Amino acid sequence: MTLSVLNQLLHARHSCRAFRAEPVPRDLIEQIVTSASRVPSWCNAQPWQVTITSGSETDRFRQALLEEATSADAAPDLPFPTGYSGVYQERRRACGWALYEAVGVEKGDRAASARQMMENFALFGAPHCAILSSPAELGAYGAMDCGGFVTGFSLAAQAMGVASIPQAAVASYGPFLHRYFDIPDDRLILCAISFGYANPEHPANAFRTERAGLDQIVEWRG
Repeated sequence: MTLSVLNQLLHARHSCRAFRAEPVPRDLIEQIVTSASRVPSWCNAQPWQVTITSGSETDRFRQALLEEATSADAAPDLPFPTGYSGVYQERRRACGWALYEAVGVEKGDRAASARQMMENFALFGAPHCAILSSPAELGAYGAMDCGGFVTGFSLAAQAMGVASIPQAAVASYGPFLHRYFDIPDDRLILCAISFGYANPEHPANAFRTERAGLDQIVEWRG
């Protein structure tokens, strides 16, 4: 692969927030996961484990997750950020407002913003969802390795014409996910990846986020 090909994938990939119902063939999903598993990991531990839903299993999970999100308090396995400040807050807000503008949510319309937020728990209509976990004993290092897996998954999916969105929101309900998928308590549920074929006509897929320049992310020495 040349750098130009990799850059094409990186620029084409985006967090898809509206999917078509059409399922992704099983052999394509297997290819995506196989490619993602080639990412590096600490001591080659390869801590990632994924539970992937398809068809009616996705629909059942979607309904159960929506019910959980409207009736229970969030309880993630991995603590969420304590806050966003400075440039990180600015980037977060810019992404949020770009989404709201795309889907017609006006500033101050809390009801509309809440409805859009709940789309997270409807998996944005995706026909598939992957729940990603890592051994609790590996702590931050396992979670860091799984971040590489998420990137590998997203890029491999993009190369196959499959859209995706990594979702921390789904992992908000750790106890529920452990029960629903029978995931052992000695594993940390890190995130979900909803995926399928994008609905290009949906306004939620009409915006793109910006990336910081080198002057913001690199400190040169020597």
